Amino acid sequence: MTKKLTKEELKEAYNDSWIYIMLLSTLVILTESLKTYTFTLSTSLTYSIFLVPIIYFLTNYITKKYGFKRSILAIAISAIAMVLFVAIMYFAIGSTFDFATISGQVLGYVVSQLVNICIYTFLLNNTTSPWPLVLMNYVFSLIVFYLVYTIVQVDMIIMSKFWKGYFITLL
Repeated sequence: MTKKLTKEELKEAYNDSWIYIMLLSTLVILTESLKTYTFTLSTSLTYSIFLVPIIYFLTNYITKKYGFKRSILAIAISAIAMVLFVAIMYFAIGSTFDFATISGQVLGYVVSQLVNICIYTFLLNNTTSPWPLVLMNYVFSLIVFYLVYTIVQVDMIIMSKFWKGYFITLL
């Protein structure tokens, strides 16, 4: 005789989170591809700026539907996919791959996503109608992304020996 499964058992038996993880990885790769295409308002902006809120939304959906651990896994897989894509593109054009060139993007992506899901989880658990706060969370996560990205890039370009000298001076 077959046993009738409950909703929870069905949910565990059929876990479709991998579809959302693959979608997130694809959007992250598309964002990386679009970063070279820009438009000008009063400054030059990349077209990938329009995809970043969608990426945050998708990560928040994964968090809401599958939990915090699954969203951490999604962030890790999409970050690895971004690095592999860039490495393959460097190989395709015949250039040498240097992780330092994309370390700011990867670190900015991971840190901003972690900030995003931590705040979103807090909002889900402690508020009733958080949509304005979720929108502010998207904006804040985007600011964190560009802040971390800029700090890493400036550190690589201008202050390549600053931190070493700073800590030696402190010691």
